[in-house]
Amino acid sequence: MTAIGALLLCSCLGLLRPGGGQPFLRLRPSPSDNLPVKDIVEHPDPEYDPKEQDLDERTLRKKLGSHFDPGFMAVAVPGPANASGAEAAAAAGRARGALPAELRRLELGAPPHGPRLRVGKKARRKVLQWLWAYTYCPVLYTWKDLGVRFWPRYIKEGNCFAEKSCSLPEGMFCKPVKSVTKTFLRWHCQGWSSQKYCTWIPVQYPLISECKCSC
Repeated sequence: MTAIGALLLCSCLGLLRPGGGQPFLRLRPSPSDNLPVKDIVEHPDPEYDPKEQDLDERTLRKKLGSHFDPGFMAVAVPGPANASGAEAAAAAGRARGALPAELRRLELGAPPHGPRLRVGKKARRKVLQWLWAYTYCPVLYTWKDLGVRFWPRYIKEGNCFAEKSCSLPEGMFCKPVKSVTKTFLRWHCQGWSSQKYCTWIPVQYPLISECKCSC
């Protein structure tokens, strides 16, 4: 699969010890073909969690501003993302839509060896629509809890359906080809012990936005 050229910011947790121990947030570029983002290993000490006064929703909404996207983030526990239903609806909609150019150019009656076959228009259309549905790679969404050190703490994360091959003959699978970033707030602490300073900082979280059948 061709890697997406753009580098997106992924969050990871590291340790810095200037005379003591304190966790801090590192942001590093990561190729977007490594999506979805792996779970972040957090420092277990609750001393580095935001306190109740740090979680005022009105204040945090104002800080996040126009980046708040209710379609992909939630403050409270959301309902199921209904990935299987979305997959079925998308596949059905795709089968009813216009065929892509690469399928329209496919010559079903022209095998590489042997005589040319006659394929009627109706049969050709049905075969192409079946191929289109078979090779379709939807983005399947599920809600993920990022933990109390992110706000909003719930994100609707996309995955590519990879339980079966999407090609004939088998061998290719659905893989991410495009991604988008959503901005969240991350509770970030500097310093250590009683000298530490913590605040909310904006971070970008990459999400799969398109999957494609590929090697």
